[in-house]
Amino acid sequence: MKSQKLELLAPAGCFPSLQAAIANGADAVYFGLAQLNMRARARRSFEGSDLAEICGLCREAGVKTYLALNTLLYEHDLDLCREMLVEAARQKVDAVILSDMAAVMMAREIGLEVHLSTQLSISNSQTVKFYAPYCTRIVFARELSLQMIDRVAKAIHADDIRGADGELVEIEAFAHGALCIAVSGRCGMSLYTSNASANRGACEQNCRKAYRITDVETGDELVVDNDLIMSPNDILTIDFVDQMVEAGVTVFKVEGRGRAPEYVGEVVRCYREALDSVIDGSYSQNKIEAWKADLTKVYNRGFSSGYYLGKKQGWSDKPGSKATHRKDFVGTISNYFSKQGVIQVDSAAVELGVGDEYVIVGHTTGAVKGVVAEIRVDQNGVMVPVEIAPKGMQFSMVHDGEARRRDQIYRLTPLEPAEV
Repeated sequence: MKSQKLELLAPAGCFPSLQAAIANGADAVYFGLAQLNMRARARRSFEGSDLAEICGLCREAGVKTYLALNTLLYEHDLDLCREMLVEAARQKVDAVILSDMAAVMMAREIGLEVHLSTQLSISNSQTVKFYAPYCTRIVFARELSLQMIDRVAKAIHADDIRGADGELVEIEAFAHGALCIAVSGRCGMSLYTSNASANRGACEQNCRKAYRITDVETGDELVVDNDLIMSPNDILTIDFVDQMVEAGVTVFKVEGRGRAPEYVGEVVRCYREALDSVIDGSYSQNKIEAWKADLTKVYNRGFSSGYYLGKKQGWSDKPGSKATHRKDFVGTISNYFSKQGVIQVDSAAVELGVGDEYVIVGHTTGAVKGVVAEIRVDQNGVMVPVEIAPKGMQFSMVHDGEARRRDQIYRLTPLEPAEV
């Protein structure tokens, strides 16, 4: 594989996720703010006042910042959109991800670099040529196969299609995470059922629910393979990222601004290692299997190759996650002795034992995983080693890594096959 720069783009919906992305090797992060945000209703969402801190943390770490402002804009949104773009420029955001041409024109006037969102469903080189003067990068429609991407990439080079910066237009594609049944995420289902537009960040995920199809005249139910007939498996490309590189993809995007920090950390780590191994020639089946095993531990709806390989996709067979591990809250860290590498928790919400996997999550810490090596509890004023810290007990444990007071610690509990 010839040497080239591959960018790993990570999602961030909160500060722990942002820190997890940075710590695990993301080249750039994308995020939305509370308003005009395609994840406006997500449990994890930044406020406008967080922008300065986000940019400061990323700048210090050498990580690029991309503000996602790719919602459909109504007339009453235009002033707010301009205000947000002006502030993005003031905070030196590296680029903005947009889909509405009103926002694109504003960003160009202000001097911001523009990346065009998948919401525009750009699928061929002539459309790339049309938009190229306004942007530097295009996130292709999710429905394209690798063969289709390869043809467009070759046409970009052959026709010398250059973006607003004078360089060849960059190609970004989704590498991992949720896949929506709608065309490039442009869904009207929530708008129809609840007057809540998915194209304005208010998706209620109706497609992820179970439905029964019944003949209203006879009462007969239509037999389908499962109840979740509109909820596709998540995309997983770690076993063919080399083919994506060959097809011309240079930016690999992880979906998941609403997902937990340990999801962001684990997925970014795996894809960082995979992309680096493609470049240095060490990409192998053994590594792929190890990465896939780790990726199944965090939130997922089951995996497929999406549209990339032209294969039949799978459907979720149950609501929620199919992760092989469950996250159980253990407690809040009351003290951390960094020199000794020891944390203290005043009361365990669930028991924790030697050999258990765990993750520590915090605003500054991000998501740091480990395996319990030693636990001690107070017995008559003496801290003695034990195999298990019982529920309700104060305990201390060895921790080799970052941690801070008020961080939260979770046990990562393996699930039985029937539970997954």
